[in-house]
Amino acid sequence: MADGHGAGGQAQFREMMEGTKEDWEIISEHSRIFNKGLAKRVLDHLRLLDGDFGGFPVDRLEHSLQTATRAHRDGRDEEYVVCALLHDIGDTLGSMNHPDVAAAILKPFVSEENLWMVANHGVFQGYYFFEHLGLDRNMRDQFKDNPHFQRCAEFCHKYDQKAFDPEYQSEPLEFFEPMVERVFSKPKNSIYLRKTEEASA
Repeated sequence: MADGHGAGGQAQFREMMEGTKEDWEIISEHSRIFNKGLAKRVLDHLRLLDGDFGGFPVDRLEHSLQTATRAHRDGRDEEYVVCALLHDIGDTLGSMNHPDVAAAILKPFVSEENLWMVANHGVFQGYYFFEHLGLDRNMRDQFKDNPHFQRCAEFCHKYDQKAFDPEYQSEPLEFFEPMVERVFSKPKNSIYLRKTEEASA
């Protein structure tokens, strides 16, 4: 304990205002190591959708795999495919606002247009079923002047709304794991990134 930071490399402050540069170097190193496991934690959470049908013809994990597989086979880039894979990951903890949860997870790692697509896919998907629930299927029109409107509409039409086919042969989750690892290894937008890191990301 001669260095004043105790065994195990822990900071010594009781309030943040007491923290020293050495304390924050310890915390930063722990964060660096912890962040390397983010993709695995995200994938583990996605697996919670396995077996959860919610009344749909396929379970939520298969829907996610099918959406991503369709996007991949259509030639979409890796970041887009990862967005397609994770677009419904919020179903477990954000059942009333699942697109917001997915967008929050993806925000540091994806482009503005892909983030907008994920964050708003719920209302765009509603074009295909809201009328059956007494809602306005054209609710998405509130965004008609947004530059990403067509991207989100296309995502829902070509991949999301089609991904409920029990006979479709999706790629397994293992197929997408390296893509998720790569996308989550390169943050683009975070308050914790130094300007030099943002420039090189």
